[in-house]
Amino acid sequence: MSNRTGLVGGLSHGLFISADRKAPWIPRHSYLSLLLAMFLTVPAWPQQKTTDLTGRSIEDLMNIEVTSVSKKEEKLSRTAAAIFVITAEDIRRSGATNIPDLLRMAPGLDVAQINGSSWAVSSRGFNNQVANKLLVLIDGRTVYSPLFNGVFWDVQEVPLENIERIEVIRGPGAAIWGANAVNGVINIISKKSADTQGFLVTGGGGTHDGEFGTAQYGGKLGLNTTFRADSTNANNNHLANLVGQNGDDGWDVYRVGFRADSKFGTKDSLTVQGDGYNGSEGEVVSTVTSVVLPQPQVLNLRQNIGGWDILSRWDRAISPSSQTTLQVYFDRTNRGDANYGEGRNTFDIDFQHHIAWGSRQDLVWGLGFRDTSDNIRGSFRVMFTPPAETDLLFSSFAQDEIAIVPSRLYLTLGARLEHNHFTGFGIQPDATITWLANDKNTFWTSISSALGTPSREVEVRANQQVLPGPGGMPILVSFFGVPERNENVLATEIGYRTQISQDLSLDLTGFYDSYSNIISSEQGPPFVEFTPPLHLVLPITPGNLLHGEGHGAEMFLNWKVISRWTLSPGFSFLRLHLHVAPTSNDTTTVPSVEGSSPREQAQLRSHIELSKRWAWDASAYFVGRLPAERIPSYTRLDTSLTWRASDGLSFRLVGQNLLLDHHLEFDDPSQIVVSSLIKRSAYAEFTWHY
Repeated sequence: MSNRTGLVGGLSHGLFISADRKAPWIPRHSYLSLLLAMFLTVPAWPQQKTTDLTGRSIEDLMNIEVTSVSKKEEKLSRTAAAIFVITAEDIRRSGATNIPDLLRMAPGLDVAQINGSSWAVSSRGFNNQVANKLLVLIDGRTVYSPLFNGVFWDVQEVPLENIERIEVIRGPGAAIWGANAVNGVINIISKKSADTQGFLVTGGGGTHDGEFGTAQYGGKLGLNTTFRADSTNANNNHLANLVGQNGDDGWDVYRVGFRADSKFGTKDSLTVQGDGYNGSEGEVVSTVTSVVLPQPQVLNLRQNIGGWDILSRWDRAISPSSQTTLQVYFDRTNRGDANYGEGRNTFDIDFQHHIAWGSRQDLVWGLGFRDTSDNIRGSFRVMFTPPAETDLLFSSFAQDEIAIVPSRLYLTLGARLEHNHFTGFGIQPDATITWLANDKNTFWTSISSALGTPSREVEVRANQQVLPGPGGMPILVSFFGVPERNENVLATEIGYRTQISQDLSLDLTGFYDSYSNIISSEQGPPFVEFTPPLHLVLPITPGNLLHGEGHGAEMFLNWKVISRWTLSPGFSFLRLHLHVAPTSNDTTTVPSVEGSSPREQAQLRSHIELSKRWAWDASAYFVGRLPAERIPSYTRLDTSLTWRASDGLSFRLVGQNLLLDHHLEFDDPSQIVVSSLIKRSAYAEFTWHY
């Protein structure tokens, strides 16, 4: 489901807040800020050839193996999708301390921090606090919540040192991954335990990040089994509210995890991994507590978060041309939100088979089953009926890559069939043509269809606002969930990926998306409720009465200017046009959706090896204005200086958001969480590996 007013502008996107919470004194910034930041990354010494100390070459980067596009390994250079890979080296250099800040690297991805522990992350528009068109996975385990169809980024606490890579797909991935992979897929892939042997200790602190640290040990059990165990802790300070005072949104989280990888003979391997976490976070919310005016009330609250998961994956090589994977996981989530408490159990089993048929066909197919059950504690603000429910998801998929001209021209056909509790069966097909002009140039075009399925919102009542009515009778604005249809997108893409020289690569993508059955917020006739005090109810219900289109382009480069200096610029452009059906009375969703995602975004990342021991990284991100939220454009500048004292010991000093003392990144009027100002900050960190 999409951006909405009412509860679907309430639960999915937070809850309705009528007061103007903007900070009018926030300065405006233009492309000049980005140019200034770009200037700061230019080195001050003559450009001369030296020993290459920057790690992978451009050719190495183009030949990274990725798996998220087709659930099989393939080189990035020949992958027919708008994919961006954040490598372990990118993560180490970034200075980021959380996954959302890492995702700022990906062109076309809109990342905005709301408060100390909340982010809005989306691909190709429709951004909000719980963006519902972006599917996120960690090692194949979905972290996309079926409660409101979004991602709670505050609990995705993967130690950044253990991430092998993050594969970001812009555009639909539903034919492989299923419903709700409408505008993108993010797959976070962790390192094998064999790659994390020995002791690792990190620690640090700063003006916003407070104290944080990781302790980890990796070892062996016999000849064929490796393992690691780790523990992380983070205590984040509060941000400032919209008038510059304490935002009361500090948060802390403690996590433990393990992973074990075993090989059995030459054909079988087994991975078992798990995590557990516990924490709490503060937030300022605007919520309705009763029918008695004045409402809503602004409250300073603290909620508890916790959960655990365990996953096992068995890979078997039947033959050189046939491999199978069986993955099973269980996930437990607890959230003590101010308006509801959620306990959720998810059990998932997934089987896939990759087989090459002769020299011209490469097939991947699979079957899946998911059981997710919840128990939700309601309040006057939010009430689910029934409060406990079990939903079953059945799925199957197949994708066949056909070599029309071997090593040159390929046709890929695929589809996924799913059955869910709310809308029954749905099919999501795609077709792609790939032309490998030579080993340096790849052209591709695709057409695909994806579905956005309803969530538990169809079974909720949310009281959003109380207004004064005639004769002093209160008017209660309430969202009532009703059965909905699937949202649909038909997406067309064209792309070009090339290694222009041994020092320069380019990736270009153009896209056109046609949306139908997008959720609108429809106002119904008022009625009287006799529950004391007597009041009038103004009902709002969802309807699939919006349609429209989105189009744009994305570009990024990797350029090794000299052996010690690498630049990575990127740019994306997006336009959304939504339209209301004649039978709709929704007047707010269209401008809210169209104006809550930036039209232009640009970035420039620079890495410079100052010497064998010293490295300097700088990243500049320009984000266009958000007219629906009256947020001006801004440029974020992050930089870090790293000293490698020895092969196993390094120290780093990081500055973030250096161009502005405070700035606002996202403030949807319909969200329940009151936004905070993102502030300039710095931290110091050490890493010891032995």
